Amino acid sequence: MPALKKRKISHEKLVEKDEVSDDASSSSEDVSPSQNENTAPKTFKDLGLIPQLCEACDALGYKAPTAIQLESIPLALQNRDLIGLAETGSGKTAAFALPILQALMDKPQPFFGLVLAPTRELAYQISEAFEALGSVISVRTVVLVGGMDMVSQSIAIGKRPHIIVATPGRLLDHLENTKGFSLRTLKYLVMDEADRLLDMDFGPLITKILKVLPRERRTFLFSATMSSKVEGLQRASLSNPLRVSVSSNKYQTVATLLQYYLFIPHKHKDVHLIWLLNEHVGQSVIIFTRTVHETMRLTILSRALGFGAIALHGQLSQSARLGALGKFRARSRDILISTDVAARGLDIPSVDLVLNYDLAADSKTHIHRIGRTARAGKSGKAISLVSQYDVEVWLRIEKALDRKLPEYKVEKEEVMILSERVGEAQRQAIAELKELDEKKNGRGSVFIFMIFNSSRHYVLSTLSAAIVAL
Repeated sequence: MPALKKRKISHEKLVEKDEVSDDASSSSEDVSPSQNENTAPKTFKDLGLIPQLCEACDALGYKAPTAIQLESIPLALQNRDLIGLAETGSGKTAAFALPILQALMDKPQPFFGLVLAPTRELAYQISEAFEALGSVISVRTVVLVGGMDMVSQSIAIGKRPHIIVATPGRLLDHLENTKGFSLRTLKYLVMDEADRLLDMDFGPLITKILKVLPRERRTFLFSATMSSKVEGLQRASLSNPLRVSVSSNKYQTVATLLQYYLFIPHKHKDVHLIWLLNEHVGQSVIIFTRTVHETMRLTILSRALGFGAIALHGQLSQSARLGALGKFRARSRDILISTDVAARGLDIPSVDLVLNYDLAADSKTHIHRIGRTARAGKSGKAISLVSQYDVEVWLRIEKALDRKLPEYKVEKEEVMILSERVGEAQRQAIAELKELDEKKNGRGSVFIFMIFNSSRHYVLSTLSAAIVAL
């Protein structure tokens, strides 16, 4: 790929630099945030959006454009490919949805835009955002994700929606098997959480999808953490893209997010977790775990101690997963205990606290986890439990964040008062999981698998989706 010219762009003045970068990895033009606060656009109308979309933003309570929206929307309206990098909770969905909807109003057609997302829950959320912002023009969307009936999805495709929101695997299924379904006339492609979509897991699927899409289209890549690898951008078939970044580094978090760690012995993690839940009783909390087993165990443990917890993990049916999210959003449950299926992109209003019971496997996932709180200008808190087995992983996370995080102060004696009650609840959780194992013919699907947990022991566990319905 040839080196490209770089230029700095602001809304006040456009200045071209005639220098050609010597770095072969320079595959995009850089956009710097507007420097002059007095001349920077302050409203959605100032960004060039039509009155109908401005009214939709007002109706949804969008008072003013966020930083990523300020920088990316005017450029997208100029028919440019974009690579957008901004903190989680900064309004990236509206940043790509609004320009697409404006272009759709100008030239309406079926299968106008395709949005790819790495998780099913994020796909549904993006579809809801398009429908809300496009309600004034009666935009039609379809969600194509795994775990749902393909026939009903095919019927929805037959109604020729304007916007398709999909996970890569299910989209490819329909492209190969649904008669008459083609994206040859597609005008816009969006990859949300693009770094995840361009990695090795989704790479082969993305490559197949790109082969059947028209090259004459606009392409947007958005994420909170972004890789700038040349081969990744080539796979995405971007055309002279602009890179819009409103983060000081690729692992930036919002200023309203307070982060802490709690260094404790592994055997006391449950006690400290329950103490933290007591300290934040009545608040909305997401607890992240590494395995399905821990998710289920902690859900039973928390319920035994009187907390309104609900589980979310990949072994649940899609309807159960959406049901769990719905209960948490509606605050009929204050605590969501989840694997990393809830780490990326989900916009859940007013999450007060994120607790990392198990540390994330990598720094990117950590950023996405803690981004579930402190969204849209609100404040939030994230606390990570670090045991003797997690020190190396935690040091890598701090290095990626480029700062040392403060330790969350606790009174050890006050915490350990709970040890007897927690111990009893632990035994109850083990008994219930064992009972679920024995009721293989009972309600729900039973899953048997081997788990390598953080205490470095193999555990044979059997889990049922039935508990999530409680």
